[in-house]
Formats: sequence, C-alpha cells, structure tokens
Amino acid sequence: MDERLIEAVELFEDVMVFGTERVLKNVEADVWQEYSLEQIQVLKLISKNGALTAGVIAELQGVHKSAISNRLKKLEEKALIKIVKSEQDQRTKLVDLTEKGTEVLKESDQAVYAYIHDLFANHVKDEELDNFLIMFRKIKSILKLEGERG
Repeated sequence: MDERLIEAVELFEDVMVFGTERVLKNVEADVWQEYSLEQIQVLKLISKNGALTAGVIAELQGVHKSAISNRLKKLEEKALIKIVKSEQDQRTKLVDLTEKGTEVLKESDQAVYAYIHDLFANHVKDEELDNFLIMFRKIKSILKLEGERG
C-alpha cells in the first residue's frame, strides 16, 4: 500500500482524536456547559440533514437506539428538538430542530469557529487553507458517493 496514504490516514485520525480533545478542553462557551457534546452532535446532524428518525441518528452517531432515546428525551425537555410526523408516512416520527435548537447550535458553532480561527491565525497561510478545502471537499464527495452506493 502507498506509504503516503497510510500516513494520510494516520494524520487524519490524529487530527480527529487530538483536535476533538483540544477543542473540548479549550473552547469556552456557556452552551458547552449546559449541553453535552453528544447532544450538540445530534443538533448538528439534524441541521445538516434535515429532520431524521431516531434510528438514523443512532446509526450516524454509532450508538444503540436506547442511547439516542435518552438524548432525544433530554433535548426535547430543553425545547431544542421537536418530534414531527413524516409527510410521506404519518406513522414515521422525525426529529427536527426548534428555533431554540438552531440558536444553541449557532452559539456552539461560533465558539468553535472563533477558537479554530485563533489557533490557525499565525500558522496557516491562505493558500494552505485553500488546498485543505479542495482536498476535504473531494474526500466528502467521495464518501458521500460511497454512502449512496452502500
């Protein structure tokens, strides 16, 4: 196997693990004190994909449906999500964001973006950021295409 690909995978894993850990430790936002990372991730998934079933959310987060049920219950109690019936099948329940959920997610995103901006400020050149965007758009496109096939 191509040594560069092996290194790329290892670097990607390192960035995901250490990057997530560093962000969790260093981002200062009230919203992160009030809601868990898993709850914020649920909001992010719904925001990116539109209303989803609990089963799809569980699959996307890689957890059992019982774990999602508990998260959704807490998010619903906090008025961040609402349960709606599917327009295609009235028996299917979908999880969607409320206006408050959208605001909480926006607050979380702004805190992360500010932290990353400050972290990269004197270390990443515009050209490097452009190359990063090109590569990650390509990876996203490949992964999305493979997801649609499988």
